[in-house]
Amino acid sequence: MYLHTRPVSAHKPNEDYVAAAGGTLTQAVLLDGAGGPSELPTGCRHGTPWFVAQLGDAAMTHMRDPIIGLDIALLRAISGVAHSHRTFTCDLSHPGTPSCTAAMLRLQADQVEYLVLGDSTLAAEVNGEVITVTDRRIEAVGDDLWRRMAALPTGTPAHRAARIEFVEHQRRMRNHPLGYPIASVDEEAARDALTGSFPIAEVRRLALLSDGATRFVEFGLGTFSELLDILGSDAPWRLFDEVRAAEAGDPDGRRWPRAKRFDDIAVVYLSGGEIQAHHPVSREQVIQRLVTRPE
Repeated sequence: MYLHTRPVSAHKPNEDYVAAAGGTLTQAVLLDGAGGPSELPTGCRHGTPWFVAQLGDAAMTHMRDPIIGLDIALLRAISGVAHSHRTFTCDLSHPGTPSCTAAMLRLQADQVEYLVLGDSTLAAEVNGEVITVTDRRIEAVGDDLWRRMAALPTGTPAHRAARIEFVEHQRRMRNHPLGYPIASVDEEAARDALTGSFPIAEVRRLALLSDGATRFVEFGLGTFSELLDILGSDAPWRLFDEVRAAEAGDPDGRRWPRAKRFDDIAVVYLSGGEIQAHHPVSREQVIQRLVTRPE
């Protein structure tokens, strides 16, 4: 198992989160925080790095319960972190309240279960075919504002002003009926996540990827299959190096228009050997857990 996250720089807090655990209930979580431009207020005294750390730890805890789905695990995690916000008198009604994407996986019985909320990605080789699951609903919000921003050189005052306008609109549309679901303070957003499963016997390898990591594919540096090849090699950090080199080589965003010149990068990778060596929780164990769990 390989998991790693690389922030934009050593001088800025990392807004991504990765965690994984093996054993009888192999599981992993990847979160990509949406901090936004520093000029925009959040109404929160904690900040995005605190939020993703709290939510990620809570999600890992709730995922250990084998009788609930990943969407319910995420729902309970969001609810608990929202309560922590309220304890510290954060303004949860503020449109800039911290939020993040979520990608989760769990191996239990004979299935690989997954959940994706927001524009992070699950990439899995199943029966010889690389399948990707990405929640693209956020891309339908503010398309005109995105095009206006993308037409401007990254890093210029005009681009920054356009980005602020774009992010303000995105914030207003978070968990809005006409917008897109995302992990923030509304626990019901977890029910709108993309969920599914693959038979363990058919999965050769898989990865959870932030949108900083999928720039490898978006920039045309390689395919998802080649991305998985790098993560499964003796030098998985090459993925991070190649994305960083591409970002640095296009500082104005002329070749690859984007909101941010550099982005945090996060990955979790499981090899086929690790997947096939998984020791499942038996049906009898799950039933016993259900019978004996406290009220």
